[in-house]
Amino acid sequence: MKSFSNICIFAGIITAATGALCLTEITLASVNIRTSISPTTVTSASGLPKKYTETVTSVGGDKISFDMVLIPGGEFLMGSSDNEAGRKDNEGPQHKVRLKPFYLCTTETTYELFWVYYEETVQRDRDKARKKVQDVDAITGPTPIYGDPTMGMGGGTKPAIGATWLNAMTFCRWLSKKTGKKYRLPTEAEWEYAARAGTETVYFFGNDSKQLSTYAWFEDNSEQATHEVAKKKPNPWGLYDMLGNVLEWVQDFYNPTAYAAAAKKSPVLNPKGPKQGKVHVARGGSWESGAEDLRCAARAFEEDFWRFQDPQDPKSKWWLPQMGFIGFRVARTAEAAESEPRK
Repeated sequence: MKSFSNICIFAGIITAATGALCLTEITLASVNIRTSISPTTVTSASGLPKKYTETVTSVGGDKISFDMVLIPGGEFLMGSSDNEAGRKDNEGPQHKVRLKPFYLCTTETTYELFWVYYEETVQRDRDKARKKVQDVDAITGPTPIYGDPTMGMGGGTKPAIGATWLNAMTFCRWLSKKTGKKYRLPTEAEWEYAARAGTETVYFFGNDSKQLSTYAWFEDNSEQATHEVAKKKPNPWGLYDMLGNVLEWVQDFYNPTAYAAAAKKSPVLNPKGPKQGKVHVARGGSWESGAEDLRCAARAFEEDFWRFQDPQDPKSKWWLPQMGFIGFRVARTAEAAESEPRK
C-alpha cells in the first residue's frame, strides 16, 4: 500500500447529482462546523444557472451526460492549522484566498465520457480530431494506451484513471471544442474551496475520521479498487467523491513553499499557483489512501515512481501505467459561461 503525504481532491462527471444544493447555507445534523463564508460574503453570479447538465455524443451515437454545479465566489482560509493532526509542512501557513464563482463537475471524469475523447483523438478520424485540439504549443491528442486502461478495475461510471496531467488538460481542450464551452481543470485553490464547501474543519463533515466511510472510498472500505462515482454522500455543495476514490489533478505546479509566498500577500485573489515547476498538484486522496491523506488541506503531487511501471522508452507523456489512483474532474469559469451564447 502506497502512502501519500499530500492529498484532497476529486468531484465527478457522469452521474447526475441527487442531493439538494444549497450555495449559501450549510446544514449538517449533529456536526459542529465553522463556516468560512456566509450569505453576505458570497459573490453573486447574476443570470447563471446554479446547475446544468452537459451532454456529448460519441462516435457511435451514444449520449453521455454529466452535471456541473455553480460554486459561489467567496473568501476562505486555505491550508491547515499548525495543530491539525496529520498536517504536513507543505500545507502551511494558512492564508486567505478570494475566488470568483466557477463551475465544477459533480463527479470525477468517468470512463463513459473519457472513451468518447479517446475514440475521437486516437482511434477514429485521428488526424482530423487531433488538429481540433492542437494548440499553439503543438500539443496534440494522446498516444494509444499501453495495456489495460482500466487496470482491471472496470470502466463505465468508474473514474478514468492513469491519465497524466498533460492528458487531463488535453481532455479539457477537447471537451471545450466538443461543447463550445471553456472547460479546464480547477486550480488548487478552487479545488480546496469546493471540497470544504464553506467549512474550516479537517473534513467537510467535521473532524471525526470515523465518518469517512459515509462520504469516501479509501483504504478502510475500498477493497483496493476504484468505485462508481456518486455512490457515497456528497458534500454540502453537491460534489461527490471529493475525498477518496481517486486523486484529482489540478492546474497548479507543485511548490512546497508556495503557501509561504501566498501568505505574504493574503488575501490572494484567484491564485493559479507557481508560474513554473516540474510536477503538478493532485488533491483529494484515493481508494488506497489513509484517513489523514483525505483531509481537505492535504496535498499530493506527481512522484517519480508514478512513471516507473511504464515500459516505454522514453516514458509516455500521456499515460501512467499501473497508477490506478489518479484521475481528474473538470471545471469551467463562470465569467466564460456568461459570455458564451445561450443555446
